[in-house]
Amino acid sequence: MKPMKSMIRVRMSLHDAHYGGNLVDGAKMLQLFGDVATELLIMHDGDEGLFRAYENVEFLAPVYAGDFIEAVGEIVEVGNTSRKMVFEARKVIVPRPEINDSAADVLPEPIVVCRANGVCVVPKDKQRKNNNI
Repeated sequence: MKPMKSMIRVRMSLHDAHYGGNLVDGAKMLQLFGDVATELLIMHDGDEGLFRAYENVEFLAPVYAGDFIEAVGEIVEVGNTSRKMVFEARKVIVPRPEINDSAADVLPEPIVVCRANGVCVVPKDKQRKNNNI
């Protein structure tokens, strides 16, 4: 199976912060995984498809406003209409307000903040291409 991967990188804003201390809601990571899944389905099937279920979600580290998050995903199994995927979100840049209000550091090693497995579906009548992954 030829690997099919997708990655997006976004900065968490104050709008994303939901809790005290500018902590970002874990659901934001699932939203990013949904966007990654959509791209993977378009690349594989030519259709956005639908997210059917998460099989497992692990929140491993906090995410704060100002953090840059890299969300990656990969199709690991293809059925007739189902596409099993794995996802990982990593913190790659953090703000440094103790230095000054615009300081930030690229982390020497990304911090994994969330992992998940999920299943998406693309109905047969909407599948336009298959790259034989």
